[in-house]
Amino acid sequence: MTQLGDSTRPPDGADDLFAGMLRLQGEMTRSVLSTFGSLAVPDWGSSPQAVLVEPWERLADSIAQLWRMAPDAGEDGASGIAGWLDDPQKWREVVEGWYRALPLADGQTREQLLADGMALWEGLLARLVGQSGAAAATVKLPRQDRRFADPRWREQPVFALIHQCYLLLSEQLMSLSDKVDGLDEAQRAQLAFATRTLVEALSPANFPLTNPVVLDRIIETRGENLVAGMDHLLADLGKGKLTHTDESAFEIGRNLAATPGKVVRETPLYQLIQYTPTTPRVFETPLVIFPAWINRFYILDLTPQKSFVRWAVDQGITVFMVSWKSADATMADLAWDDYIRAQIEVIDAVRDRLKVPSVDTIGYCVAGTTLAATLAILARRGEADKVRSATFFTAQVDFELAGDLKVFIDERQLALINGLATDGYLDGRYLAATFNLLRSSDLIWSTVISNYLLGEPYPAFDLLYWNSDTTNLPARWHLCYMRDLYRDNRMVQPDALEADGTPIDLGRITTPCFIQAGREDHIAPPQSVWRLTRHLGGAWTFLLAGSGHIAGVVNPPAAAKYQFWTNPDAAGSLDAFIAGAEEHPGSWWPYWAEWLKQFGKTQVPARGKRKPGGKGDPVIDEAPGRYVTMP
Repeated sequence: MTQLGDSTRPPDGADDLFAGMLRLQGEMTRSVLSTFGSLAVPDWGSSPQAVLVEPWERLADSIAQLWRMAPDAGEDGASGIAGWLDDPQKWREVVEGWYRALPLADGQTREQLLADGMALWEGLLARLVGQSGAAAATVKLPRQDRRFADPRWREQPVFALIHQCYLLLSEQLMSLSDKVDGLDEAQRAQLAFATRTLVEALSPANFPLTNPVVLDRIIETRGENLVAGMDHLLADLGKGKLTHTDESAFEIGRNLAATPGKVVRETPLYQLIQYTPTTPRVFETPLVIFPAWINRFYILDLTPQKSFVRWAVDQGITVFMVSWKSADATMADLAWDDYIRAQIEVIDAVRDRLKVPSVDTIGYCVAGTTLAATLAILARRGEADKVRSATFFTAQVDFELAGDLKVFIDERQLALINGLATDGYLDGRYLAATFNLLRSSDLIWSTVISNYLLGEPYPAFDLLYWNSDTTNLPARWHLCYMRDLYRDNRMVQPDALEADGTPIDLGRITTPCFIQAGREDHIAPPQSVWRLTRHLGGAWTFLLAGSGHIAGVVNPPAAAKYQFWTNPDAAGSLDAFIAGAEEHPGSWWPYWAEWLKQFGKTQVPARGKRKPGGKGDPVIDEAPGRYVTMP
């Protein structure tokens, strides 16, 4: 790492600037807290701001004092800091200042914090004094976090101190939020989420003067990185969202969503794409895919190497895909019923087009939730045989264990969401920001560091391009979905909900079901997805995939990545499933294809309407159609 002049201390005046940066973190905390104004937190003893902000302001003063106290470093770049690191009394004063800034800390907590702080001091002293450069970079510190994995966080003791202090106080703040009395389960979840979000925002990695990697880049480029970063920031402010990838590297229909096919049906809500076969014969029963309308359909048709659609077509499956229209003012009155009716329409349209009795189906995320309702309605109407099988990609029907998204469903949060709606629809950028908050360290702050502080060019990554390609949502549908499902969990109560005039009872579903969950899914947690098995009336197969909500699904065999788990025994819980599961390396797609074949292996020639757009088959447009490119 480039040394800061001749001292571990910054140039004259930088100590005040350093303290100011930490105070800025405090101001950011207040700003972020204001977005969680619905937190009903009794018995704080002090305001939430005092609990979550004052420690950082006190830390700003303390570390500023440490800068002033530290004498000039010696040639090894570490002996100077040792001048005060080896004074236990000075370190005790700093630690005592920290715990005095925590108004909820009782005597036992204060003593534990003091003990932890002293242990931190002793650990740093033992590990770093007398070390420098490459030797210091290999030292293992008491607290580990991948945000501080770069060896420069250890090459100079002061940066080791900064990030270790941060991790120590982060633990204390999270612990304190867990100990607040008088909260119900929902309030406690809100508080934990808000605290974690704020703690991640306050990381010293997020600010240039407390990040040694950024300081090095400033010196190396003479500040050009900050100029480039400012360009990125201004561009994102203009777009109203974070940029995660080089958007110029991709074009829908050219290197994304490029599997050949035709749009064979269009309504004001969706376009239906049929893909061109690549084999001379195809399986008789076609596959209909319902992607989530919360984003574009082509998550399942990314680059050719990652495309589930292209892979399925190459297996001899006739594939249809629904491309939902991004909401606009004409869709203000749409409700859940409309999406369920659309699924039934598509099922009937494909059956009629190919003259087949039934179809196989896939529902991804919210479209999987809706597919379960569709199956229940068809069963109630005596039409269950229209669907031969149903596959659910990371879909929930029982929302009791739905994870961090539940922090956004109290009445004040829902009213806030409703207030964001314009002309009856919700701008997709708001929802994207919500999902980014669920993994703010990865999806917000890593971007801030890479693109704003380090000024790095954006990578060309198809998955991140898709993630940034947001869709608008009908506000009426969204609010009903959040209230009826996330908040009130009514879908698993037989006949508590209805759609298109028909009550919904999931227990009536006897269609064979394949249920896939992602082990690290933060949007549809695996324990929540598992709950679907408790409500079906027929046979089901459950599979747990490695990775999360997207990479757990989009895992082509050629990539040879991740793994999946199966358990043929009828496990009564997810824990029991995992305990008896067999781990398999690589993609689960071939496993699913074998599951699908058990329901019929009959093949037919790939001609006539099996090849869309042929003689006597008027079509509407080339795939991927126009809806996918609409704002």
